[in-house]
Amino acid sequence: MTRKPKRKPPPSPEPYPDHPSPSPAQCLAVRDALLAFHGFPEEFAPFRRLRLGLDSSPEDKDGPPSTPPTVLDGLVTTLLSQNTTDAISRRAFAALKSAFPTWDQVVDEEGKRLEDAIRCGGLAATKAARIRAMLRGVRERRGNICLEYLRDLSVDEVKTELSRFKGIGPKTEARKPHVQIPLAPYQVIVALKKR
Repeated sequence: MTRKPKRKPPPSPEPYPDHPSPSPAQCLAVRDALLAFHGFPEEFAPFRRLRLGLDSSPEDKDGPPSTPPTVLDGLVTTLLSQNTTDAISRRAFAALKSAFPTWDQVVDEEGKRLEDAIRCGGLAATKAARIRAMLRGVRERRGNICLEYLRDLSVDEVKTELSRFKGIGPKTEARKPHVQIPLAPYQVIVALKKR
């Protein structure tokens, strides 16, 4: 039985050329009205500058210099990146920082706001519990929520410190990808070796 090839519609600048409304002009008018009312979202400003070719660095030259990411920012970003794409985990981290400007606010919040903030990254309940537990543990042991002291430790000491946190395993500690082989290909490899 042969299949008929699907006919591709002719290219069009409009996403839905068969629909009379909304037109591209109407979409742009709504976008402009929303931007005028709400302003441009700050978390997207670096991407906009890069897309427009205005700036090749993520630092905002018009405003105050951006602060470099902290060790804790990197660790939370890594936790959020588990079981999702980099783009989605960046979006989850931006939503988290927008909802909670300080880490103390994350620890002190008792409701579901943290889960709601990172929901776009998937596994929100698990990740929220791990982030909150990690931040509480740091605050209890160190007196404040900061991991910058890790920069002064040896690699083995850093691994020991990070392994205390649930959800931070050898792959996260090493920041190196581990190759996981699914069971079926593994069984084929074992069978081939026995020949």
